[in-house]
Amino acid sequence: MRKKIILTAIAILAVLACVNSCRKAEMQKSIASKILRFHVLANSDSEADQNVKKQVRDAVGTYLRPYLAECKNIDETRDTVNAHMDEIVAVSEEVLSENGFAYGASACVTHTDFPVKTYGDYTFPKGEYEALEITLGEGEGHNWWCVLYPNMCFKGTVYEVVEDDAKKELKEVLSPDEYESVFDSGKYEIKFKILEFFR
Repeated sequence: MRKKIILTAIAILAVLACVNSCRKAEMQKSIASKILRFHVLANSDSEADQNVKKQVRDAVGTYLRPYLAECKNIDETRDTVNAHMDEIVAVSEEVLSENGFAYGASACVTHTDFPVKTYGDYTFPKGEYEALEITLGEGEGHNWWCVLYPNMCFKGTVYEVVEDDAKKELKEVLSPDEYESVFDSGKYEIKFKILEFFR
């Protein structure tokens, strides 16, 4: 009898784990459909390449800021970014040239796989996301990223600090469950009461 109870409990936990995994996957896809990320890949992990990556980030941010301010949704943001893609590349290459780098830059809006990423107090689950991706040179160095829509990148001058307006916009874009799942002090975890009960 005791063995049956244990086996039943194990089976229930296995089912709950599967449900939890499926729920997380569905949640990630739903979140990904509502945001546009910004991704800058450095040429390498050398100090010089990493520093110029940040300069490119800042320059592109300064260029895009007034255009993004007019965007009301993800479609307008995507269209705006695509309409200014040549300028984004030009701004990136100008920064590289000014700093003595000849390896060039490329940019596109693409779907790419991201690992779990934390930005300020927000942690986004791993999975495929649409992003404006700027690749510097070989693009083999550590990357920098943020959320372009809703605009969490260029509201102010301090990066990695999400301003209140940006938090409010993200909360309006995501469902309450989605927002709660990413706003958890750097932890992404969906909890089920029944699973907590068994624990």
